Amino acid sequence: MARVRLAAGNGKITINGRSFETYFPAENHRVAALQPLTLTGNVEKLDVRVNVAGGGPSGQAGAMRHGIARALLQFDANLRPQLKAEGLLTRDPRMKERKKYGQPGARKRFQYSKR
Repeated sequence: MARVRLAAGNGKITINGRSFETYFPAENHRVAALQPLTLTGNVEKLDVRVNVAGGGPSGQAGAMRHGIARALLQFDANLRPQLKAEGLLTRDPRMKERKKYGQPGARKRFQYSKR
């Protein structure tokens, strides 16, 4: 889950009080998180403050990407066709499947014994 705040500025990005580079040391996470800003050309024009929680680095980068895209829509509604064409406004619906009773996991079954 990510809460995003955009403000006019010079491109400073803060995540949970830490700088963007220290929070996401992997390049692929940084690219994914900044995709809406680079697509619309607002990387150097807006400051971004994000509070993100839950999941791992990849999930947090995805949540941040979705949050930035939705915040950009509120900032400028004319960006909608651009963001929608790239699929940035669609939430990833996949969730962890619950564990069922009588089983060791969500899908795993106990080993079958014939005798």
